[in-house]
Amino acid sequence: MLGQQYNLPVQVKKTLRALTLCRTQALGGHVSKCGNCGKEIISYNSCRNRHCPKCQATNRERWIMDRESELLPVPYYHIVFTLPQAFNELLPYNAKAVYSSLFASSWSTIQSFAADHKYLGAKTGMISILHTWGQQLWLHPHLHCIVPGGGITPAGKWKMAKYKDKYLFPKRAMGIVFRARFMAELRKRMDIPQPIAKKVFKNRWVVYAKRPFASPKTVVEYVGRYTHKIAISNHRLLDVNVRTVRFNYKDYREGGKQKQASLTGVELLYTSCHMALYVSATMAFWLPEINLLNLISLRRISNNPNGKRSNIAGQK
Repeated sequence: MLGQQYNLPVQVKKTLRALTLCRTQALGGHVSKCGNCGKEIISYNSCRNRHCPKCQATNRERWIMDRESELLPVPYYHIVFTLPQAFNELLPYNAKAVYSSLFASSWSTIQSFAADHKYLGAKTGMISILHTWGQQLWLHPHLHCIVPGGGITPAGKWKMAKYKDKYLFPKRAMGIVFRARFMAELRKRMDIPQPIAKKVFKNRWVVYAKRPFASPKTVVEYVGRYTHKIAISNHRLLDVNVRTVRFNYKDYREGGKQKQASLTGVELLYTSCHMALYVSATMAFWLPEINLLNLISLRRISNNPNGKRSNIAGQK
């Protein structure tokens, strides 16, 4: 009925159907029988869809285990790049251009600050994860980035970040560079309406930066919560009726205070459909090739800051 009324794309229809049939008889299942009392329990199969709130736990744990093997014994920093609200009106028809520009410009910003000897003077890496919605399910595109506190110098040595217990790079300066880089990237992909361009250039863009994580393992566990997360989890739902869905959310402007909000069924489905169309296609890793191919050598260098150039993989 919903698909006929709103002419949904095929990908969205498949996703909604998968979520509807998840852990029901339609997907089949298996029977578990107690060897003592003979009691039988029927367990129906899950849909395993990326957007299903019930099917992410196993994938998340598997992802965390894979990433733990790639960690370096160095501090990691959390940086968030957020787009101004003025770009929201472009997203219904230009989501690929906007999100691709967000990934490219954030990575370019980190690269430029890392290459500057004033801040680091080395080649670093980054993991970035796209989030398109806030706690209240409003369109709020932002990129969560995890950046190691150091990098590889041109001489092939590991160099630690200068400000180990503070912020990796200055937030205000990153905001200025990010704004320029994003606009340049977006202009490569589309014509930006002048009213939007003028509006976003008037305001300061905010880049949120946190102090280092407690340990490398904490980084993976933190990021794992974002890699396999949908717009809203089942535990946040408080009430569902024929017209509205009521849920709780954290108001970060008031220190994470718990509050409640309501959306109509159509509004909630719009949120889910938008994610089904774009999020899985734009979530990505942005890491220099040296970080992906030479993790063992990077560990050697980071453990031995004075190590020789021969420690780099590929050079004997």
